[in-house]
Amino acid sequence: MEVVRVIPCLDVKDGRVVKGVGFLDLKDAGDPVELAYMYERQGADELVFLDISASVEGRSTLVDLVRDTASAVFIPLTVGGGITSLSQAATILHSGADKVSFNSAAVRAPRLIDEVAKTFGSQSVVVAIDAKWINNRYEVFTHGGTRSTGMDAIAWAKEVEDRGAGEILVTSMDRDGTKEGFDINLVKSLTQATSIPVIASGGVGSIQHFVEGALEGNAQGLLAASVFHYGEISIKEVKDALFSNGLNVRPVEMCS
Repeated sequence: MEVVRVIPCLDVKDGRVVKGVGFLDLKDAGDPVELAYMYERQGADELVFLDISASVEGRSTLVDLVRDTASAVFIPLTVGGGITSLSQAATILHSGADKVSFNSAAVRAPRLIDEVAKTFGSQSVVVAIDAKWINNRYEVFTHGGTRSTGMDAIAWAKEVEDRGAGEILVTSMDRDGTKEGFDINLVKSLTQATSIPVIASGGVGSIQHFVEGALEGNAQGLLAASVFHYGEISIKEVKDALFSNGLNVRPVEMCS
């Protein structure tokens, strides 16, 4: 049985971790390096670091901050935001990240997925899909959720798998920050349409939501931000609940 991973997300803007609702009304949640270190000690399986304003501002990811964050932890680190070329992906990976995540850049130039997967391996490539329910389908958005692409999220997920992506990180824009739970229909649609791991994101507000993401959505990764940042739910509580529901998790005691 696959291990279900619990993954805190560090949405970074201007060097600080922030969190909002529906990608808007951002509030400060702390220092990314300090939070990364804390989450590793609490038993996080991985970390996702997203420079959420890089694409909108047309700049590259904050490399120094990535390097500092990577040096503070030993668990896998995925970095995304503003990575638009093979050379930039190489810089991020050489700065200590284990994986790079593409969203806007992959939509604009899908060959980037092929290039990075061929150079560094599929295990290093995560494609992030920000999706919103529009006109009876899930539509892909880019640039921090500010631009509609008109693309179908399920079809796009199949394409990125074919191009060599090793994982998909799907965020429901409708649920982001609402604490109403993952969009299970969206997550399940992607896990059924593809054979690579899917990380569910957007909407967690209770421990049961994590369980639903794994059991009903079949997600192999469960990502959350505000409930962890503000101490509402602990990683251990999530893992205990997953284990109690028959899911395979890495024990927190092994993560210190």
